Amino acid sequence: MSDRDVAALRRAIDGFTVDTVHGVLGDEAWRALARNETVPGLRATADGSPLSTLIRLFQLQSAVPRSAAQAALGDAWEAAQSLGLVGVDGDDVRALLDLRPYGDEEHDWWVVCDLTPGLDGRENPRDPLYVLGISEASSSLAQLTVRPPVGRALDLGTGCGVQALHLTSHAREVVATDVNPRAVALTRLTAALNGVDVDVREGSLFEPVEGERFDLICTNPPFVVSPPEGDRLVYRETGLPGDDVVRRIVSGADRHLNDGGWCQLLAAWIHEDGVPWQERLAGWIEPTGLDAWVVQRERVDLPEYAEMWLADAGLRHRDGHVERYDRWLSWFEQQRIEAMGFGWITLRKAERDVPQVRLQEWTGPVAQPVGPEFLAWRDRADAAAAGGLLDRRWQVGGDVVQETVGPVGATDPAVIRAVRMSGLRPTRQLDTIEAGLLSASDGDLTAGQLLDALAQLLEQDAAELRRTYEPAIAELVADGFLELSPA
Repeated sequence: MSDRDVAALRRAIDGFTVDTVHGVLGDEAWRALARNETVPGLRATADGSPLSTLIRLFQLQSAVPRSAAQAALGDAWEAAQSLGLVGVDGDDVRALLDLRPYGDEEHDWWVVCDLTPGLDGRENPRDPLYVLGISEASSSLAQLTVRPPVGRALDLGTGCGVQALHLTSHAREVVATDVNPRAVALTRLTAALNGVDVDVREGSLFEPVEGERFDLICTNPPFVVSPPEGDRLVYRETGLPGDDVVRRIVSGADRHLNDGGWCQLLAAWIHEDGVPWQERLAGWIEPTGLDAWVVQRERVDLPEYAEMWLADAGLRHRDGHVERYDRWLSWFEQQRIEAMGFGWITLRKAERDVPQVRLQEWTGPVAQPVGPEFLAWRDRADAAAAGGLLDRRWQVGGDVVQETVGPVGATDPAVIRAVRMSGLRPTRQLDTIEAGLLSASDGDLTAGQLLDALAQLLEQDAAELRRTYEPAIAELVADGFLELSPA
């Protein structure tokens, strides 16, 4: 990979962005391509323009005439071949790698990965060293990750380098690791093409960064739980038993975090027969001494889980499918696995005497990105754990709304709920005291003074009300319904 080739390619694709591609394809063809259907896209790119040629070549994986490819790539024609992006077959040119525009609100990037299998209903088994491109999982992790300015950041199991690109926007130094040598090579090309500095290293889990510490670690590890026999796809399976890869990352994070540092995982975990999933994960987390917030977003039954990953491997409609499917279910039964959980794990090295550990199931809608919610959790957890809650002035969070439910025409509602409209959009059903406390929390009086006033109004014992509702105030603070008043 020469600097000259990379520079030539960068100049050639300067206008090949998410927005320009969407502009050519239009909404319908864009959505069709997300479903792995290329026909609408081929119809939208029939004008032969250089941009349409690039879209056909890389995103639609269609053969294009050599003359069209040379015109689209210009001075980068030879560079694209030497970098392994395209191959020539007579008068036709085909992509050998996927060169995919990517970005966020502030950046236009390109990601180099292996070609997307399964376009137009074709089912192609993947090579064990296949490098996955931009996926729902990588997008989810990017939206989960907190984004404060940091010194050192680690993308553990980088794949094609999506998370590393995001990290370069707010970290002074970025290290990316992967056990797959092909992923290492493609991430280096991705970084070079985008002109960002990423230290890419080959190795498993924390081995390439032994003895080093970071302010932020993010990872979408190969967490698929599957029977031990058969070929493995490195991007999704490790060969470790069960969900041990997730356990090892959780258990090892503390040794690689600076004080105040974060480790965030998009992960899956086993639901073992007769053992609550919260109990299993708490057993991993508590010995670390880290703060933790685990959110289970989905519980998947085993037949659906097996079907999903057999299809992902391109084996759904191939010979032996029934036998493979049955082998997966039999193995799950032998391992006493009753279901699989998917979700988010956020760890923080807060160095507090009693770590804040929260494990919850939340399958409802969220407001993306959720990263700011987890960043705010740091301050909320500190405030909730600091003591003296009743002596401080609180105000209702700016995104909190109130819902009431009751019979039509009734004077008083039967149910009052507080709902936050951002982040995880948590909901809390309020009793009379909590509803009164929230409605009066404008920063003028302390929480204790408000409870005293409610006690007098409702003719209840003030001291008892304080004892009873101090834990509720801590929960309201931790969930973002109450914020410390700046006054």
